[in-house]
Amino acid sequence: MGSYRMEECAHAGCLMELCIQLCITMLGKQLIQNNLFEIGVPKLKKMLRQRKIDKKHQEELNKTLHRHEKDHFLGPFVGLNPEYMEMIIQFGMVTLFVASFPLAPLFALLNNVIEIRLDAKKFVTELRRPIAVRAKDIGVWYTLLRGISKVAVIVNAFVISFTSDFIPRLVYQHMYSADGTLHGFVNHTLSYFNVSHFQPGTEPMQPMHLGYKVEVCRYKDYRDPPWSATPYEFSREFWAILAARLAFVIVFQNVVMLMSDFVDWLIPDIPKDISIQIHKERNLIVELFMKEERGKKYRNTIGDPSPQPLRSRPSSQA
Repeated sequence: MGSYRMEECAHAGCLMELCIQLCITMLGKQLIQNNLFEIGVPKLKKMLRQRKIDKKHQEELNKTLHRHEKDHFLGPFVGLNPEYMEMIIQFGMVTLFVASFPLAPLFALLNNVIEIRLDAKKFVTELRRPIAVRAKDIGVWYTLLRGISKVAVIVNAFVISFTSDFIPRLVYQHMYSADGTLHGFVNHTLSYFNVSHFQPGTEPMQPMHLGYKVEVCRYKDYRDPPWSATPYEFSREFWAILAARLAFVIVFQNVVMLMSDFVDWLIPDIPKDISIQIHKERNLIVELFMKEERGKKYRNTIGDPSPQPLRSRPSSQA
């Protein structure tokens, strides 16, 4: 039977396996591994630095040196790229597979609550003060986050449609069920296989372990039975379910994209009161600029008066 079909997921479905993997990743890597590294690595580096310096000499330095001079002995600031990368990885894990593990955002929230305090302690007590640089936004990281959010919609659509029985159940209930219920759904998902079609060397080692010889067995797939004209080929039900899954992906993607664009339009990036305040400040700046220009013109007219014509004085002897 291995030559006719490939191995698939467990009986619980691929969605459950993905849920278990994501749960282990969120709990093990995010909450435990990352936070332990956040605490342990700076502490270890600080202990190594302190071992290289004599304790008496260090006490004398602490008494004589200023705060900015003491900060020189702290760890160097390597930048924010590792912190951004950690958040990008977490955001991708949460959004790309949230359909399989809905508790992922909760664990991400717990991790970030712990992370923000650990980062605050690390930047204040373990690292040198970074050089302040003005920035308009977070730069290319925003583009990455926006791209991941777009891809996450498509990935979740495929996860829901291809790794769960949601679409096959709907198709069976509306197309193949006699009474519109899920009665007989499991039997509908099982195909037939003739045990005499096993290739040499792949037969069961104990064909009589049930007490009788099994001639036909069932397996989970949508394939034609061995007595049909095209044995073990994909059946019509398979193509109908595949078309329904692809249609669900298209509909899901467009609906979510439209909803996200509507929410983006409904909630502005800048609140209304702040935008009004910015508009007022711009008007004040324009008014001050105009007053300054008028003042310059007035000072120029006073400082450079136009020359007056000379008049001759009358002679006193006349």
